[in-house]
Amino acid sequence: MQLTFEVLDAGFTVHRLKPGASPPQAVLNSRFYALTETEDELSIVCASDIVVGGERAETGWSCLKVLGPLDFSLTGVLAGLTTALANAGISVFALSTYDTDYVFVKTASLARAVLTLQGAGYDRA
Repeated sequence: MQLTFEVLDAGFTVHRLKPGASPPQAVLNSRFYALTETEDELSIVCASDIVVGGERAETGWSCLKVLGPLDFSLTGVLAGLTTALANAGISVFALSTYDTDYVFVKTASLARAVLTLQGAGYDRA
């Protein structure tokens, strides 16, 4: 299966809050966000222009979206993307949803990541 990706326009930040913390309403009102809560933390991924606060934040991420929806029977989608990027020395942060996968790379590495994926046979939308 030939996969196609697109680069989302926004810059993103990954936030770490204490478990049980409530995400700001601005996060919940935004077009793209991800919340993951464990017994150790609440992680929020959202556009960098949203003020979240919290314990720590890692800024400067760009997002590559795999165009889907992807069938659950597909194997190796993230492995293929992340292996190509890892072989190029590009660090990633990945999220998956019901329909597709999102791979975040540091904005400083975005152009190199796009070229790497295209060189590995992925199409850019």
